[in-house]
Amino acid sequence: MNYGINIWGANNFFIENGVLKINYANQPALIDIIKEIEEKGFQGPILLRFPHLIRKQINSLYNSFKKAIKLFEYKGKFKAVFPLKVNQFPTFIKPLIKIADKYNYGLEAGSKAELILAMTYNNKKAPITINGFKDKDMIRLAFIAGFMGYDVTVTIEGLNELHSIIEVSKEYNSFPVNIGIRIRLHTSGVGIWAKSGGIASKFGLSSTEIIEAIEIMKKENILNKLKMIHFHIGSQINDISPLKKAIRESGNIYADIRKMGAENLIAIDIGGGLAIEYSQWEEKRDRNYSIEEFSNDVVYLLKEISNKKQVPMPDIFIESGRFIASPSTVLVAPVIELFSKEYNEKSLKLKKKNPDLVEELFDLYKTINENNYIEFFHDALDHFESLLTLFDLGYIDLIDRSNTEILVHLIIKKAINFASYRGFKNKDLKAINEKFQEKYLANFSIFQSLPDFWGLGQRFPVIPLTKLNISPNRSATIWDITCDSDGEIPFNKKYPLYLHDINLQKEDYYLGFFLVGAYQEILGMKHNLFSFTNEAIVNFDNDGNWEIEFLEPTQKIRDILIDLDYDIDEVERELKNKIENSLLDEENKKEILGELFLLLNDMVYLKN
Repeated sequence: MNYGINIWGANNFFIENGVLKINYANQPALIDIIKEIEEKGFQGPILLRFPHLIRKQINSLYNSFKKAIKLFEYKGKFKAVFPLKVNQFPTFIKPLIKIADKYNYGLEAGSKAELILAMTYNNKKAPITINGFKDKDMIRLAFIAGFMGYDVTVTIEGLNELHSIIEVSKEYNSFPVNIGIRIRLHTSGVGIWAKSGGIASKFGLSSTEIIEAIEIMKKENILNKLKMIHFHIGSQINDISPLKKAIRESGNIYADIRKMGAENLIAIDIGGGLAIEYSQWEEKRDRNYSIEEFSNDVVYLLKEISNKKQVPMPDIFIESGRFIASPSTVLVAPVIELFSKEYNEKSLKLKKKNPDLVEELFDLYKTINENNYIEFFHDALDHFESLLTLFDLGYIDLIDRSNTEILVHLIIKKAINFASYRGFKNKDLKAINEKFQEKYLANFSIFQSLPDFWGLGQRFPVIPLTKLNISPNRSATIWDITCDSDGEIPFNKKYPLYLHDINLQKEDYYLGFFLVGAYQEILGMKHNLFSFTNEAIVNFDNDGNWEIEFLEPTQKIRDILIDLDYDIDEVERELKNKIENSLLDEENKKEILGELFLLLNDMVYLKN
C-alpha cells in the first residue's frame, strides 16, 4: 500500500525498501532525518521544512503561465505575490524570499504587521500588494513602503478607504502608491472556502460602488493611479468552472473600467485558490484540473475578452499561497502508545477453574489458523455476548470478564491478520476490523498542528515513515495527546486509513502528516498549552547531501506561561513557597524544588 502517494505526492516523495524517501538530490529517508534530529536531543513532534519544495512550486507556477502566454501569444505579463497570511513564520518566509529573488516574486499583506514584514524582507524589484480592511495608519505604512522604492498597490475594500488614501496623499503631498479595486463578483467558489467570493462576500466593491470610485478618482485627478482590479473566490478552488466564470466576469469589468477613462489600469489580480491535491483516495479527488489547465484557461479567456472589447491584455497577478506553501512542510509525530497493548496474553489471569465459555475462548485462541479463522471469529463473538450477559447477571466475576475481553480481542487480531493476507474478502471481518480500530496515540496536538482538520474537516495525507513494504492491516484512529475528545482523526469508511500492527517495546513508529505548510501553524492554538513543535529546515548542499540548516526547539513550559502573560517570577515564587511550607524535610525540599524548576524548563510535549 502506498497511501495514495501517487495522488497527493506530486513526485516529491517515494517509497523504497519499506521507507519513505525524499525524491531530491541524494534522496534521504525521512526516518534518517528524524533520527539525526533526535540524536541532537530533540524529542516529540517535529516540523520539517524543505525549501527545495518551495522553489519547485514557484518554478512550476511561473513556468506554467510562461508557457500559456507563449502558446496563446498573450501580450500581458505574469506576476505573483505570496500572501503572508498563509504562513508568516520566519523559517518559511526567509527561505521563500531568497528563492523569490530570481522570479521577482513579491508579497501580499493584509494587516499592519504583515505589511511591516513585507517592507522589511520583500525583494526591492518585486511587487507588494495590500489587501484587507485598512485604517489611515496602515495606508501611511503603504505610503512609506512606496517612499522606500517598492512597487506598492493598495487595494481598496470600500469607498472609505479610497477617501483615506486621498487624505493621506494630501498629508504627504505625494502619491507613491498605486490603487487597486477589489471587485465583488457574482461568481463564487466551491468547497469549504467558497464564501470568499460571491455577491454576499465580506470583501469588495459592488458595481455601483466601482462606478462611484471611478468618479471620485476623476474628481481628485488620480484616476491615473488606478492600476489593478482584484478578486478572490476561494482559498482552494476544487472545480475549474467557477474560475472560468470569474475570469469572464472580471475581464469584462476590467474592459469597461478602462473605457471609463482608467487608461493606466493594466492588471487583474485573480487572487488565490489554485488547489492542492490533499486526497489519498482516487475516488475522492480534491481538484479536477492541473496547473497547466488553470494557467491556460486564465490566459486564453483574458485574451479573448480583451480582443472582443478591444482593450490591452492585462498583466496577470496571482496570490496562490496554499499552492506554494503546502507541500514544503511535513509534520512527523511519534506513536507513543497503542490502545490494544493491554490485550495481550501476558495480561490473562486464568484460574484453575474457569467458566466453560472462557475455556472455549482460550481453546479458540490457541487453535485458530488460516483455515478456520472465519468460523472461530464468529464463535468468539457469540461467546463474547454470552459472557457479557453472564457478567450482568452476576454469574461470572470481573477477572472472568477481563479474560473474556483479552481473549476475544486476541482472536479478532489473529483473524484480521489471516484475513489481511486475502484482502478482507469476508464482509464480517472487514466490518469488525472497521469497528475494532486500533487507536494510535501520537505525540502531537491536532489543535496546534492541524487546526483545519479540527475546525473545517480538511483532511491531510497521513503515511508512516517505515514498514511500507508490509501491508497495513489495522483500521486506524489517531489520537493526539490533548485532553479533548475532539483531538482525534477517527477511522472513516469514506476515507479509510490503515496502519501497521506494531510492538512499540521493540520498534519506533512515526506518522508523517503532509501538505501542512499553509495556515496550520499560524492558526494553531495552544489548547492544553501545547505550543508549536520542534522545527527543522532541511537543505541540500551542492553535492546533493542533506543537512539540517536550522533547528528550533519547542517552547519550554515557562515560556508558554510567559506568552499567556503570567508573571513567571510570581509563578516560581508561589511554587517555591508551597514547597518550603510543605511537610517535607529540608533535604527533600531542596531536591524537590530543584526537580520542579527543571521541569518548568522542560518541553510540554511528551518524551518518547
